[in-house]
Amino acid sequence: MREIWLAVVIMCGLAGIGPVAAQPAASDAKPAAAGGSSQNVLAVNDADHVLGKADAPITIVEYASLSCPHCAHFESTVLPKLKEKWIDTGKAKLVLRDFPLDQPAMQAAMLAHCVPAERYYPLVESLFSTQEKWVIAKDPKAALEKLTRFAGIGPKEFDACLGNTQVQNQVAQSRLTATQQLGVDSTPTFFVNGKKFEGDPTFEAMDQLLLSTAPKS
Repeated sequence: MREIWLAVVIMCGLAGIGPVAAQPAASDAKPAAAGGSSQNVLAVNDADHVLGKADAPITIVEYASLSCPHCAHFESTVLPKLKEKWIDTGKAKLVLRDFPLDQPAMQAAMLAHCVPAERYYPLVESLFSTQEKWVIAKDPKAALEKLTRFAGIGPKEFDACLGNTQVQNQVAQSRLTATQQLGVDSTPTFFVNGKKFEGDPTFEAMDQLLLSTAPKS
């Protein structure tokens, strides 16, 4: 239908991508030979939504799908602790990037990008916490329309957002870039100051990595 999203759909079908268990290790991100450096890809850009202070010395980049239960678990159980210790204190910032695993996740991500910046993370949090109400619904699109009304997305705004080719391509391109240049193949996948974290993203594991990454005072 649209070139970039079609490429993502084909890639998903060929790869059979879904959440998988990760191995406990941390390694440098490997860029694709044809792409730019992983550091350039992971650099915060104008399209990113930053949770925390922009000048925080540690940058956590998370590639996630809004339909991914592992991502929702991280959102509800790990992120609040990271916010309290690292993000709210200005020591780290989080950048959530799109890696949609299916059509409902694609639509949900588009809707998150269509609200004002200050409502992006509140809407993302709501979408993660209500996954069971829209991901497996008989009509996920209708369920999303109902759930996103509180964010100020009325019927006209809803249809306009999901019909916005630019937003659709932005979300799809995020996944393509992550796959081709960073080797991302599951969600959630984290990079901390350019280092790919491949362990189970518990608070304890991520806290230890952040402690080892933090500038020495």
